[in-house]
Order: sequence, then C-alpha cells, then structure tokens
Amino acid sequence: MPYAFAPSLLENMTARLAGFERHAISDPALRHAAVAIIVAAGEDATEASILLTRRPQHLNRHAGQYALPGGRMDAGETPEAAALRETAEELGLHLAPSTVVGLLDDYATRSGFCITPVVIWGGPAYPLAPDPNEVARVFRVPLRELDAPEVPDFEPPFDGSEPIFGVPLPTLGHSLHAPTAAMLYQFREVVLRGLSTRVAHLAQPRFAWT
Repeated sequence: MPYAFAPSLLENMTARLAGFERHAISDPALRHAAVAIIVAAGEDATEASILLTRRPQHLNRHAGQYALPGGRMDAGETPEAAALRETAEELGLHLAPSTVVGLLDDYATRSGFCITPVVIWGGPAYPLAPDPNEVARVFRVPLRELDAPEVPDFEPPFDGSEPIFGVPLPTLGHSLHAPTAAMLYQFREVVLRGLSTRVAHLAQPRFAWT
C-alpha cells in the first residue's frame, strides 16, 4: 500500500519514535558518524519516499555503493546537527533542526564506525543539488517498497559464512545490504510498523568492511 506524503504520516512517525527506547553505543574506539533517513515526497509529489544516494566510482572508499546522506561527526557535534549538515553538503538540501523527528539505534560497522541514524521530515525536497564529488545519483525509494512482504531477504554468502541480510528495492533493481539495509529495516519496523526490532546483530558483507 502506498504511503501518502501527508501530515498524518509525520504524526505517526513522531509518535512512534517518541515511544521508542533506542540503544546507544559508548565505545571510544569507534569513530562517530550520522546518517539522515529523509522522508520526502516521491517522484509524483504525493507518495512518501526515502532519499537514497549512490556514491561516485572515483571515491577511494565505498565507491559506487548505495548510502544514506551522512558522514563523520565533527568534534562537539550532535548526530542531529551532523545529519543536517551532511544533507546540505551532499544534496544541497538545507533543512531546519525542527525537521528532525527522532533517532534510531546506533549501529557499529566492521570498518570501525558508530553510526547514528537520524530520521528527518524532508518536505517536498525540491530542488536537490547533489555534490558530484560525493553523490553520483539520488533515488527516491517509496516507503511501500520498504514495507513490502519481500523485505527482508537472505542471500547465499559470498565466502561460505552466514547468509547475507538484504532489503530488496525495485527502485534499485536489487537488494541493499548492511549497514544501510539494517538501518532502513529498523526504520521500517519502528517507524512504519510501531515495533521495537533491533538490528545490531545483522551482518555486513565483506565488501562493506573497509
């Protein structure tokens, strides 16, 4: 079922995140980062979607991978401020602090980061001006794709270890993997379904370790 981009959706999101007891990670060995899960109008301006980016091929790390807008937090910066700053830098989308709806669980990556997902109400999110040095393409993934019965799936492992957790998205034509998939799956469970699902245990494929 499509999710209408409407005030009622924002009200439901706000209520569910307010009642969610998130898990934070306090590990000084990890580098702290934040990503923005931006709920914005879709291509037709009526259906709600998530803004997802694909990184350029020229980058030294994670080239060509799909990602949420985000990056490392500056000294003294909050996750909320970092997510808003990175959204402005990567997408040219300047959003006020009042657009932050809430936070999901911190997620520790194999590459040594502690990532805090920040849920943001992005409004129509037009126009976007992606920085070509950081973003090759922006996708508007309808919320209905996240809430589909096919989510999640588990693919055969690349290296003979445990199955790989994935979130199949028709907009992309294939599945996303952790860490982005894990955070979007928790968004689905907590914000769209009102559950308290945890995702810290979901493994990342080896290509995401560095």
